[in-house]
Amino acid sequence: MKKLQAKLLPPNKRCTLHFFSPSPVAVAWVAEYDSKVIGMAICYLRYSTWKGTMLYLEDLIVTQSYRGKGMGKALLEQCFSYARENKYPRVLWQVLDWNTPAIDFYKKYNAQFDAAWLNAWVDV
Repeated sequence: MKKLQAKLLPPNKRCTLHFFSPSPVAVAWVAEYDSKVIGMAICYLRYSTWKGTMLYLEDLIVTQSYRGKGMGKALLEQCFSYARENKYPRVLWQVLDWNTPAIDFYKKYNAQFDAAWLNAWVDV
């Protein structure tokens, strides 16, 4: 597992700042096979008044043809390791209710699913 390298991002100052500054707002890892990126995980910090600082998994993506070969497992476990190393008590994420392959994957980790909370946002 390699941490995301600058050459994999578009030449965009915002991405460079977000991932590679002295105070990055996100961390990422990529999964490679034959020098080809076939998956990635992007995380950032989230704060809860109840749990403190937690790691939020924004994206976990594996190319369709490489699914079921342990790449998603390696990426997710890298997120868990990073959280443990930094003493974050929880890794959390969202999954669409129709994405049963992903839900089944997360259930292997005894993930908790909370149907009581609704997503909300305002574009500003």
